[in-house]
Order: sequence, then C-alpha cells, then structure tokens
Amino acid sequence: MTETAIPQYTTDKFFGLEDKWLQTAEGELTHYHEMGEGTPILFLHGSGTGVTAAANWWLNLPQLSESGRCIAIDSVGYGQTIAPEGIQYGIKEWVRHAVRTLDALGIEKTWIVGNSLGGWLAFQFAIDFPERLLGVVSMGTGGAKLTGALKGHSNPVLTEEGIRKTLEMFVVDKSLVTDELVSLRYQSALNDTASERLADVVAARDRDRTELPLDFDVLAKLDIPVLLIHGVQDVVIPVSRTWELLNLIPNADAHIFSQCGHWSQVERAEEFNQVISSYLARHA
Repeated sequence: MTETAIPQYTTDKFFGLEDKWLQTAEGELTHYHEMGEGTPILFLHGSGTGVTAAANWWLNLPQLSESGRCIAIDSVGYGQTIAPEGIQYGIKEWVRHAVRTLDALGIEKTWIVGNSLGGWLAFQFAIDFPERLLGVVSMGTGGAKLTGALKGHSNPVLTEEGIRKTLEMFVVDKSLVTDELVSLRYQSALNDTASERLADVVAARDRDRTELPLDFDVLAKLDIPVLLIHGVQDVVIPVSRTWELLNLIPNADAHIFSQCGHWSQVERAEEFNQVISSYLARHA
C-alpha cells in the first residue's frame, strides 16, 4: 500500500489533544486522537458543520481515558481525515471506515461511543459487524426522519455564522457557543475541498435516512449492553428517538438529562463522563 503523506496540521491547543495519523486504505489517511490504555473505546462524532473528533470529545476523552483506551477518529469525509479518490460516502462506508481503523490498530473488539450520526453508525456497526462490538453508548441517536429542526441541520453553511447557528441548535445554554469555539470549528473545517465535501457528506447522510434506516428486526435481537443518552430539550433529534430504541433493544438502559439539548457530552460534560464511566465499569 502506497504511503500517504501526513499533512502539516495541528489541532488547536484549546482542545488539548495530540494528533495521530493512520493509513487505513490506499489513499486514505485517518486523523485521530488517542488516550488511555486497556479496553478499546471508539468515539464516533456527529455531523454538524465543522465537526471533528476533537471538537466533539475534548471535554470527555481525558476523564474517560481512565476507563479504557479511547480512540476518537475523524470519520472519512469529515475533519482532517484524507479520503481516497472516488469514495462513496454513506452510513455503510462510514462504518467500514471505522472497521478499517480498528483493523489498522490491531483491535478485534471495541465499545463504541457515538454522538448523533456517530450513534447511528454505532448501531449500523452492530448490525453489520456484531462480532467486533462489546457495547454501545449512543447520544441523540441519528437516523431519525427529516422533520422539524432537523431540516435546518440538513442545510449547513460553511461560514462562521453558519457554524454558530448549528452549534446554537445543539444546546440550551447558548453561552457555551463562544466566539473562540466557533472560530476553531470553522478553521478546522477549511481545506481545499471543504465546501464541496460538506455538500457530499450531508447529501449521503440524508439519503440514507430513507434508503438505509436501521434494521429494527436485527436490533430487537441485539445481545450487547447499550446505553442511550438524550437531552430533554434536544431539537435536532427528539427524545422520542431514545424511547423508541429503549423499547426495542433488549439490554438497553437510558439516561435523560434535563435542561440539555443535542450536545450532552459538552453541555453536561462532567455528569456525562460520570454516567459513562460508571456504565463501562459495570459492564466491562
């Protein structure tokens, strides 16, 4: 496999995370962050404008790395991961990218912690590669039908103002959306193909809402621990999504945060970390 050159890119010190790169396919270089040792925990981010692994998980990886080997990737098509030519984005391909990353790291089985799109991917992973999965923690699980505020989420604009509007949809406490955070997400999103790539990944995500919904018949037989997390005030994915999955998946538990939106891992970071740490300790 021909080696792909590592870009001259450094995640801003604001996030406090070290950059790592991994060749995961011909022409594909995966950007990720890693902390901790022990049981693997793969973190899959959401799909908001300017999203990266760092901008999703910077408040969580340091504490959760006490529970295992935390690996947070930029899914292919997002962040700084370099995509191979001709790649066809979509739920299946994002899951396969996660598997390629695990293979390249020599990891046979893992937990997945997923936010929004990442939660959707976690359950598709459970359907396609059940033998590779130890358990799932999913927040505001994506894949819901395109209704309400979710329609606004499907028309992102790659500008600082566009990113601010997206992030403000994610939280109850708008003070969390600082100028610095908006600027950092905007800067991390900029590359030679950012605008074109953003349109491609959003179109693929929204296509698969209809063409590739989660197979509930399979999930109804899922035999791994599952923790569902949701904010009551989530306007992107309604809390009814968690209730639907909770009544479907045999071993699912749920934790619901009051006065919290779509971004529970940021808006309620300390409690969020405690909830997941305790859950992992019980089910390790």
